[in-house]
Amino acid sequence: MHHVSDDQRRARLAVRHALAPSARVETVEAATKAVTVMHATEPATVYLSYWARVNAVSFADIDRAFYTDRSLVRQLAMRRTLFVFPRELLPAVLPSASARVATTERTRMAKDLVSVGVTDDGHAWLDRARDEILALLATVPNGLTALEVRQAVPMLDITVVTPTATWGAPRVLTLLGAAGDVVRATNTSHWRTARLRWTLPNHWLGEHRVGEEGPALDATSGYREIVRRWLYSFGPGTEADLVWWLGATKSIVRTALAEVNAVEVSLDRGGTGWLLPNDLDDVATPDPWVALLPVLDPTVMGWQARDFYLGPHSNQVFEARGNAGTTAWVDGRVVGCWIHTESGAVQVSLLEPVSDSARQALDAEAQRLTAWLDGERVATGYMSPAMKAAARALRAGEGTDNVQ
Repeated sequence: MHHVSDDQRRARLAVRHALAPSARVETVEAATKAVTVMHATEPATVYLSYWARVNAVSFADIDRAFYTDRSLVRQLAMRRTLFVFPRELLPAVLPSASARVATTERTRMAKDLVSVGVTDDGHAWLDRARDEILALLATVPNGLTALEVRQAVPMLDITVVTPTATWGAPRVLTLLGAAGDVVRATNTSHWRTARLRWTLPNHWLGEHRVGEEGPALDATSGYREIVRRWLYSFGPGTEADLVWWLGATKSIVRTALAEVNAVEVSLDRGGTGWLLPNDLDDVATPDPWVALLPVLDPTVMGWQARDFYLGPHSNQVFEARGNAGTTAWVDGRVVGCWIHTESGAVQVSLLEPVSDSARQALDAEAQRLTAWLDGERVATGYMSPAMKAAARALRAGEGTDNVQ
């Protein structure tokens, strides 16, 4: 069996994810494809993930891809998470991962509506809401915010409160987005926050919905294409990695792996991973490199088994809910995190010793990010233990390094 060492996996990560300076790309579209899709749970993450991967990228470059060219589209999909997709990948995700989320969401919401007494038929209520929303949006090509939709559709002026969730009109729109009935359009707020307009896919993406020009994909072929791209970006990965990343079943993953003719490879520590059949050659190790990545960056969130790049730092880098904070990388390994000072400067905090040259490179990268943000401070709801420790030390006037 072909073997892929941890060193080779880190080399692949550096090159395939456009993180090593020599591997950085020229467009945000190329950066998105490098990691298959971008995490977009926090609006600022997308911008910071592009900054780390695209040469000389500007805020205008990113907004152009979203709002002018519309080559990148926000779509709820795997693990009920919001991602940025290359437009051409929408036909694969809509019948597969997104449809799976929509089915689960619809079942849960219909049950909630009945349990709180809004209706005695939750599915019928959701169908009526869908019809009214689509009829409304058909008359407003530029789209409407969730608040504007709620104000225009009286039946959406509700608050559903259950022991596990509280929701209203925005969640109905989220459901329709997962089903592909509506799409997220322009942002009416700052790049660090999201107050998106919703519109119909044909208004935002053209006369034909993406993919209608060619053969329609079903769930199986959709998953096959997503898994093929994931294996190129993240391979070798294990079956468990894919089940977790896709939010899917073992059966779905095994079928997709078989359909792309994935090849089993052995990993360090005795694991078994998968690669595409034409991707078994080693990737050349790049020159020494460092990177600063934002919370929930697709690289740090790409695998379930993370020892090869996290080492002993999992409990410091990930908060209790399983979300990654900011990370500082040296040659394919996480060695710390970064935070903002009150003045807006980016400051690196180490979790382990690094060489003087690596520390200097990390500090230079922090200065580069500080200059790019130009005084903006990025708040987050995903503070990792390492970030919290660094922030406490900063407030106390101590050094932020928490070297283990």
